[in-house]
Order: sequence, then C-alpha cells, then structure tokens
Amino acid sequence: MSKLYLVPTPIGNLEDMTLRAIRILKEVDFILAEDTRTSGKLLKHFEISTQMHSHHMFNEHKSIDGIIKRLQAGETCALISDAGTPAISDPGFLLTRACIENKIDVECLPGATALVPALVNSGLPNDKFVFEGFLPVKKGRQTRLLLLADEKRTMLFYESPHKILKTLADFVTYFGAERQLSVSRELTKMFEETIRGTAKEVLEYYTKKPAKGEIVIVVEGKR
Repeated sequence: MSKLYLVPTPIGNLEDMTLRAIRILKEVDFILAEDTRTSGKLLKHFEISTQMHSHHMFNEHKSIDGIIKRLQAGETCALISDAGTPAISDPGFLLTRACIENKIDVECLPGATALVPALVNSGLPNDKFVFEGFLPVKKGRQTRLLLLADEKRTMLFYESPHKILKTLADFVTYFGAERQLSVSRELTKMFEETIRGTAKEVLEYYTKKPAKGEIVIVVEGKR
C-alpha cells in the first residue's frame, strides 16, 4: 500500500534514532533526503541500503510530480531531512500536501527535533508557545519583530552562528534589554550549551564568545 513516511533523524546524537525509524527506512521502496551525502553517513551507520534520492528546497517543486506517480503506483517512501523532523524549517510541507490532495496516506513518526528540548531547557513558560523558525533576513524583518514585540506566548527561533549577534541585538531593540531569553546550541552533541539571561546579558556573552553550531533561541513573551 502506497504511503509517505516522514521520518525524524537525530539532531546530533545518533543514539536518538528510534528503532521504528530504522525499520521504516529499511522497509520503504525509496528514501528522499535533503542532502544525500549527509544522510548517506546516517544510513551507513545503521546498515540501511534503501535507494536514496535528493529532495531539497531547490528541486522539490520539480520532483513532486514524479514522486506522486511512484506512490500512486503502489510504492512506499520515507522523507528525511539532514537533522530533526522533516517540514520543520526543512522541506516536507509541499510533498505532504501533494500526497493528501492525491489521497495518499501520510504518516509522521515521532522523534528528534531541536525546538522541544530547547523550550524545556529554557526554564521559560512552556504551557503556551509559538514557533517562529528563522526570522526574515531583510524584507519583512522589522515588521515581524514589531508584531512579535507584543506576543505574550513564549517564542522560539532558529538561528545560524553568523547571524546570532544581529538577532540578539534586534531582540534588545524591539523586545527590550531586560526581556528574558535562552540560547541553546549543539543540542545532544558533545559541546551542548544553554545560556540564560536577559537579552542584554546574552548578547554580551556571545559578543565575547562567538557561537558555533545549530542554535535555538527561546524568548519570554511580553508580560
């Protein structure tokens, strides 16, 4: 029976790969990977020999029709990203929507994602929160920050190391220097680190100690 599986992969520590994820990746007819070189190392580690194809933000619009035809013919497919859960700031939404429109079963396995441990680690309220992903780089950035300045729920952002100082400085400007936040980086990896404090304090910390690795910023909502 044709089906698309969305399979989370570890965000750093390979021990976070689930037994079910390994089984599904071995059983499907083919795997779609954001970066076949990165995913190839993961598959090799778990002795998975399933055929793999590239599926990323630059080719997903063109490749979806071919994937849908294979699924309609009765094949099964697993979509994985470089790390974490597909479609969370990664390719996956367009293919999932196309499968639903074509009445092809879709199943998402539970598993690794960076935003949940970062939120829980932060010590900030987690009963209600909003995931913002990456802020706009230029166009629409100021508008978005002005809107979020009044957001009362805890906010989560993804950021890259070379842009974190700009983003933290923007938080000081738009949210206030005393707004509480938490920065988690390299989650599940050897050099995992979480820095908590006011926007001003955390900005000063990373000004003196440049950040490396994948970053999640958790920001307190407006009181």
